[in-house]
Amino acid sequence: METLNSPLAYGPELERNYLSAGLDYYKPTMSQFVHEMEPGAEVTFSFKNRGEQRLLDYVDIDDLKARFDRIIETGFNQSELDYLSGLTNSAGESVFSDNYLEHLKTSALPPVKINIEDDDIAIQTTGEWSLVTFWETIIMSELNEAYFEGIVAQHGLDIFEVYNEGERRLSEKIAILQANPDIKIADFGTRRHFSHRWQAYVVERLINECPDNFLGTSNVALAQKYGVKPIGTFAHELPMAYGGLAEQRLGLENVIHSHNQLLDDWYNFYGQDLSIALTDTFTTDFFFADFTPEQAKNWRGLRQDSGDPIEFGEKAIGFYKANNIDPTTKTIVFSDGLDIDEIVRLNEHFKDRVNVVFGWGTTLTNDLGLKPLNIVMKATEVNGTSTVKLSDNPGKHTGPADKVAQYQTIFKVKENDHELHFATI
Repeated sequence: METLNSPLAYGPELERNYLSAGLDYYKPTMSQFVHEMEPGAEVTFSFKNRGEQRLLDYVDIDDLKARFDRIIETGFNQSELDYLSGLTNSAGESVFSDNYLEHLKTSALPPVKINIEDDDIAIQTTGEWSLVTFWETIIMSELNEAYFEGIVAQHGLDIFEVYNEGERRLSEKIAILQANPDIKIADFGTRRHFSHRWQAYVVERLINECPDNFLGTSNVALAQKYGVKPIGTFAHELPMAYGGLAEQRLGLENVIHSHNQLLDDWYNFYGQDLSIALTDTFTTDFFFADFTPEQAKNWRGLRQDSGDPIEFGEKAIGFYKANNIDPTTKTIVFSDGLDIDEIVRLNEHFKDRVNVVFGWGTTLTNDLGLKPLNIVMKATEVNGTSTVKLSDNPGKHTGPADKVAQYQTIFKVKENDHELHFATI
């Protein structure tokens, strides 16, 4: 393993030209899945700045476009493809097929459109689903990097002082993790990192100083660089786009069935290895009403990404017990806006009751004394049909207002129906 003596040891051009530096592992897993299941689907991803910071104040659009053009021109290099080719599942079989890897090798990423809307940067990209999906984490990570480079330059900050503050805060977190070796974490910080070099520095310190705590990273480049486990399954875009496709083929009233169809399709494709189910695309209440006893037994666990984590965990434990499943055989991955205090609190609350893992993002890889961005990029259309996400946090709903209202009606789970479901399984 290479030793990173300082965050400044990385050369920025190498990392910016390395496509997987901005890639989370759930992107190639989803990409291969849709390449096989929905090869003709065209998806649009739209970027949104949910925070108060004006990106245009610190990001040069021409520079941002040059970054994206460089990634399109470079594509996946042979080292990246060889790494993906060498990944195996628990049965010793290749995770990614030769056919899929050839698809990546011979295909270019779709173009990215950057405009100014509402006096700030607007980004959109449309293309073949299996290719356009990669842009979400790449665009977010590159924009973060460009933004903080602008902050440092325009305010005349000393980058060594910025990194020193980051190191101080990271060391505090590491000390807490070392004192709590039963806490299990994975780096989920690609999309909102301060920079790729800083994320690499964080990951290396966790590997060296917290081996009992650290399970792996979602970042494909860093998993390859350090020989640690790549972490990830699927994201909201899959059930969102499945819903849009069901609406086109079967009518809006049948969208509700698309969620369980996706779960079955995904499990049949990847099996237990990638069977951590994201629960909040159409609200967690709907998820638990829709998740069958057989699925509950087969899937390894659940990921919580919005709403109250304690409430979610208690609901999950109750759900497993109602299905005669020992909760300690299942895993909950908490991944919603975690900080170290919340991680300690949740770990203590659920200790010995259910396996708990923390997918740690922003406050792990972007805590250097500068205010992080609050940005998202979502799949907003599939084959021209608007997609919808119904989060457990109303502020995270995605889609046109009228369609969100329609989905809320379709996916609403009445309380008495919910109780009946629990009582009869």
